[in-house]
Amino acid sequence: MALTIQPLHPQFGAEVSGVDTGLPMDDATFAAIRSAFDAYAVLVFRDQSLDDERQIAFSRRFGPLETAGTANPAKGTQFARQSNLDMQTGAVIPAEDRRMIYQKGNYLWHADSSFRPAGSLCSLLSARIVPPEGGNTEFASMTAAYDALPDDTKQKLEGLVAEHSLVYSRETVTKDALTPEMKAELPGAWQTMLRTHPVTGRKAIYAGAHASHVIGWPREEGRAFIRWLNDFATQPRFCFSHAWRAGDLVIWDNRFTLHRATAYDTVRHKRLMQRTTVKGEALTAAQPERYELAAA
Repeated sequence: MALTIQPLHPQFGAEVSGVDTGLPMDDATFAAIRSAFDAYAVLVFRDQSLDDERQIAFSRRFGPLETAGTANPAKGTQFARQSNLDMQTGAVIPAEDRRMIYQKGNYLWHADSSFRPAGSLCSLLSARIVPPEGGNTEFASMTAAYDALPDDTKQKLEGLVAEHSLVYSRETVTKDALTPEMKAELPGAWQTMLRTHPVTGRKAIYAGAHASHVIGWPREEGRAFIRWLNDFATQPRFCFSHAWRAGDLVIWDNRFTLHRATAYDTVRHKRLMQRTTVKGEALTAAQPERYELAAA
């Protein structure tokens, strides 16, 4: 069956059919998928036969994978687990548990791993168990948002660098989201606030919830500018929402999109999503010798 690509939004996103990413794939088919990834930034695949081993194998075709850190329930593996289920018992995790409180940070618009020096190329999220309602993932095109910016704002973005910090973003949700060990593990990173796609040449905003402040600006002025950018870039006209079905795989470009989780009933319904994250290919900005993390 030939690969079929159906756009999902006027600006970005496409559903890809005619391929099972859980099965061996020839180079020509993967090249077509990679080309669609560059063109659409978010790709949806339905009815996939992925298990953990197959997901890792397919994900590695995009590049080297991250290893989950202390903050994730799947720490030490190549998965960032998004779930309300205890890994050992399979029981639903109580809403007041630190693991569920930590996951509330996923409701913020963000790009995965922007708090790492090289960021992330892309994420691959596989739906294993989905609730009967709620739990959508929403995506926003930073390329479409950039195109719609006023000219003076486009000029302002040239050369700007922001500090990205998981500590900062999680502490906007709650001060108790991270342990001291988790905080020490990820000191933050500097990222340019404007990115150019290496294939299409189109420019995009690079911000999101992990962006704490603008380097060289007064702290509150920079934060106000980042908030304005994030609000502008996540207007409905730049976004679409994916309603999950078990067996779905969604791949998104962390360089040129933001995404966020949406709520579901974590007490009554089970949800298990497995995410593999492909490492970024290069630094976007020179990194400081030490990081002075933003105070919340």
